[in-house]
Amino acid sequence: MTQITLLDGGMGQELVHRAGDRPTPLWSTQVMQDHPGLVRAVHSDYFEAGATVATTNTYAILRDRLVAAGLEAQFEALHQLALSEAEQARDAHGTGRIAGAIGPLGASYRPDLHPDPAQAVPLYAEIAQILAPHVDVILCETVVSLAHVKSVLAGALTAGKPVWIAVSVDDTDGSLLRSGEKLADAIPLLDGADAVLANCSAPEAMPAALEQLALSGLPFGAYANGFTMISQDFLEDSPTVDSLSARQDMGPDAYADHVMAWVEMGATIVGGCCETGPAHIAEIARRLRAKGYEIV
Repeated sequence: MTQITLLDGGMGQELVHRAGDRPTPLWSTQVMQDHPGLVRAVHSDYFEAGATVATTNTYAILRDRLVAAGLEAQFEALHQLALSEAEQARDAHGTGRIAGAIGPLGASYRPDLHPDPAQAVPLYAEIAQILAPHVDVILCETVVSLAHVKSVLAGALTAGKPVWIAVSVDDTDGSLLRSGEKLADAIPLLDGADAVLANCSAPEAMPAALEQLALSGLPFGAYANGFTMISQDFLEDSPTVDSLSARQDMGPDAYADHVMAWVEMGATIVGGCCETGPAHIAEIARRLRAKGYEIV
């Protein structure tokens, strides 16, 4: 029986939808501060839906983002808050793993803003070492360039935990990173990683990405977003997620169709990214069980 790791779905968008607040550049971090317990509730709902991994709400807790908001002094405290919410949900559920999320320095989808390795590696290492005592795996998300792969992996490996690298690919050509570089060229850079995934890209782009990731010899998988497209407004400085629009054709059934196709390709780690929620994960879990897969 093939074992499948079922990740959770999106956190940031789910929080914004539930809170009903206007998004800010701090995104999910702001909601976590303003609505105590809401992050835990989202984690709990994903566990109940069938997810076996809770991804911490730490994607956007980065020094560069906090400096702009005058909150850099809260850097470690915010990480501890997010970790506590995930741990409480896991403990209440009685089982499950925690993945400590590290988002991209600079901005999402902006390889041009990513700092050089001398700056980036220590910043990623700092986060990884805060996460490590509380998590089972470190998940480096939305990695969009070869330089980003090298820096975030080097930083994450300093923490002594398994590291999963999740690359974000071009929405129209999944064989390319968002930087325009070939995804194939990232494969030799993965030494030390324990798994490789594609995330926060259109579901339709994932098969081409998975064809490349399968060549790594590592466990591989995907978790896609449900945006219509990454808008030009979102690529400006200090974007907010209301610059993006949710697809109306990517409900739980349609999304699960994509996921099951990835599993048929050999993916063993699947889930959802932005604009997917507990209903999407529940439908994936139902389909996996119906096909005889073991969710671990």
